[in-house]
Amino acid sequence: MNDIIREFLVESHESLAQLDLDLVTLEREPGERETLARVFRVIHTVKGTAGFLGLMKLQAVSHAGETLLSKVRSGALTFNAEIATALLGVVDAIRKILAALEATETEGEGDFSAAIQALDRLLPAAPARSPVLPPPAVRETPVAPIAPVVTPTPLPPPPVAVVPPPPPPPPVVEVPSEPVKPPPAPRPKQPALETSEGRGSAVSGSNIRVDVGLLDKLMTLVGELVLARNQIVQYSNGHEDSGLQGAVQRLNALTTELQAGVMKTRMQPIENVWAKFPRVVRDLAVACGKQVRLEMDGQETELDRTIIEAIRDPLTHIVRNAVDHGIEAPNIRAERGKSPEGRLLLHALHESGKVVIEIADDGGGIDPQRVRDKAVSAKIVTPEVAARMTDAELLNLIFLPGFSTTDRVTHFSGRGVGMDVVRTNIEKIGGTVDVESRPGHGTTVKMKIPLTLAIVPALTVVTGGDRYAIPQVNLLELVRLEGDQVRSAIEFVHGAPVYRLRGRLLPLVYLARELRVESVPNPDNEVNIVVLQADDRRFGLVVDEIRDTEEIVVKPLQKLLKSLTVFAGATIMDDGRVALILDVMGLAVRANVVRGTRERALVDRAAEVTERAGTRPMLLLFATPGDGRVAVPLDQVARLEEFEPERIETVGGEVMVQYRGTILPLVHALGAPAPSTGELVQVVVFAGAGERVGLIVERVLDIVECPTVNRSKATRPGVLFNAVVHDRITEFLDVDAITQHARG
Repeated sequence: MNDIIREFLVESHESLAQLDLDLVTLEREPGERETLARVFRVIHTVKGTAGFLGLMKLQAVSHAGETLLSKVRSGALTFNAEIATALLGVVDAIRKILAALEATETEGEGDFSAAIQALDRLLPAAPARSPVLPPPAVRETPVAPIAPVVTPTPLPPPPVAVVPPPPPPPPVVEVPSEPVKPPPAPRPKQPALETSEGRGSAVSGSNIRVDVGLLDKLMTLVGELVLARNQIVQYSNGHEDSGLQGAVQRLNALTTELQAGVMKTRMQPIENVWAKFPRVVRDLAVACGKQVRLEMDGQETELDRTIIEAIRDPLTHIVRNAVDHGIEAPNIRAERGKSPEGRLLLHALHESGKVVIEIADDGGGIDPQRVRDKAVSAKIVTPEVAARMTDAELLNLIFLPGFSTTDRVTHFSGRGVGMDVVRTNIEKIGGTVDVESRPGHGTTVKMKIPLTLAIVPALTVVTGGDRYAIPQVNLLELVRLEGDQVRSAIEFVHGAPVYRLRGRLLPLVYLARELRVESVPNPDNEVNIVVLQADDRRFGLVVDEIRDTEEIVVKPLQKLLKSLTVFAGATIMDDGRVALILDVMGLAVRANVVRGTRERALVDRAAEVTERAGTRPMLLLFATPGDGRVAVPLDQVARLEEFEPERIETVGGEVMVQYRGTILPLVHALGAPAPSTGELVQVVVFAGAGERVGLIVERVLDIVECPTVNRSKATRPGVLFNAVVHDRITEFLDVDAITQHARG
């Protein structure tokens, strides 16, 4: 392809991306003269360069748009939605011509007379305009004499030979009254300087274009340099040569600085992705008969180019869902006391080494009950499990494959194939996605994604004599258990090992067991726990040994190893050996710490045990002051909950809490003390006759099978009897008496 045409394509695509934004802005604020002038300048530049290059279709389309814009600039027309739609059609037509030019080096076979006629109809009636806007076939004739100027090989005359970019248009001030003048000979000689002035910093001498492939190659070389640096630093640690140590320190500093510089060249503002959303939202809102105002905050937030590409499609799908399903029609919003115009907010910020992106709308929200009904009817969950799921767990069901709450399939959504792809794509790059919704008030989708995937800090651990790397973005803290702590701190809840970390049970996953390797015995009888975050769950990974944190270069796995979900890639360590990078999410799923429907309550696990045990009844055990134990039949328990102390209120001497849209009365279990400040309050929720009662307990212990021996009479009110359960005397709570007392 001709270098001049290639440069023209690059320039034009950049300008068209800004045109979409500017036209949507003008539709909302018609008085923005600076924006209008910028739009006119871009269209004029495309028209002038197209005429210079002999691109007749492109010149005809852009000339029609320029003519309409000149009337708006002169005040003969007022910019409105109809004009915006017609000009956006011109932008689409220009894109199609440019795409054909890039693919075939011709303008293609497309007929754009309809777009030109749509613009002509918007012009004020004026006899003088009739001959100026003929159909495309006639329109091309005034510019035809220019074609011979472009065809010969010596295209740029001597004055232009110094300026590589293609010559765009003449000065803007010459155009308003006579936009169709055939360009005279000087036209190709002048525009390079003029474009620099019009475009400002976009084509200033301080910026150059670099091929993306070259940047990727440079990043790969820097990654190899980082590996070599790590090996040299490791080698120098065993030598006392001061000269070598100084050279290694200098190499280390320069490599770090070079790495930061190259990483910065790959960083792009998220605005590059968001730039298309004003147009997307505007077109979709018009198609759906809605009014939507898009607000964007944090456009300057930067991400690695590979991350930008990975989140482009998920963001587009979420935005389309928000407009199509989330925001209501104007008449419905008015009935609900809302503004007829819906609000969609895109917000991005840096937080804890990650980028947080929120897409929030003020629409109708997601009804958890509707999600529950859809999930049960689609046989995604059983009615019993669905009845025990919290609202947050129900909302997470929308990320399952094939799940959709809408009853209609439109051109935009409703097929149930989108949100599962969103979560899959985000988790592939080490991110997480969650949804929060309040029926009638709107929905917020929050994504947390890493800044880059190429070079990441990681913690090195050892299990079974092999080293593994854990990305630091998933790391929360490190815990070491020594001596008597090993025997007393690790507990077992129905056979599953847990560690009580600051009052909360932390599931433990043994890396050696999951990878099916033989763990190396620790001579000091120590247990090393790496506390990790997978989605919204925390768990402890038990490893043989914990090493240092260092920067690693991520190497993707080959296709044959893609099925190993516990590994995210590989890296070369400082001694030249290969270490596998653990996929924290895949490891959590494999260990059943995170399940597909993300059921987190202990009672959900109990339901599975009950199904396996057939009809054998089960007991829920919890502690009372003085190291006592109390049991209740599990089939009387609706849920186990934890509440922040500030949520619990005392009204008329009664303790209660707002719970799932109702008021839940609370009762202290057999003198359970008030919770300490900052501690979560554990509550056993009982349900009967359509009413719920919450029992505040000191601590939930376990779920066990029912066999009881050596019954005896109760020793205090609220207890049915005492019995021996698993070699301990246990009080059996009179649930009916307690719930009746709570209900008054």
